[in-house]
Amino acid sequence: MANSVYQVNKGINRPMEFRGLRAQYIGYLAAGLVVLLLLFAGMYLARVPLLLCLLVILLSGAALFTGVYHLNRTYGEHGLVKRFARRGIPRYVRLSTRSTFMFLTSTPYNQHHSKPLTGKEDTHGTAD
Repeated sequence: MANSVYQVNKGINRPMEFRGLRAQYIGYLAAGLVVLLLLFAGMYLARVPLLLCLLVILLSGAALFTGVYHLNRTYGEHGLVKRFARRGIPRYVRLSTRSTFMFLTSTPYNQHHSKPLTGKEDTHGTAD
């Protein structure tokens, strides 16, 4: 057992990467290629001339690769998801009534406990 050799896994907790594409962009590229394959099959079955099919698919494929690599380079691993999440946050909140703020002091904790917390209580494992 003194001469045992153990393999060290150096890629633990790192994002998946393939030819410079990281994380979700690999999936975006794969989904785009599947769509292009289905588009080619549909055009071929619709008897569109083969050279026109190839031209459309090659140009669309080039645009797909360029677009996905541009998104990967611009936003990185999590940046695109953060950008979409930021769109969902409102710029400001407008309230037409102040009733929302009238009862902020009566929290559910104060309704159930008679004495306020001082910060010195041991709350781990003890019950009231």
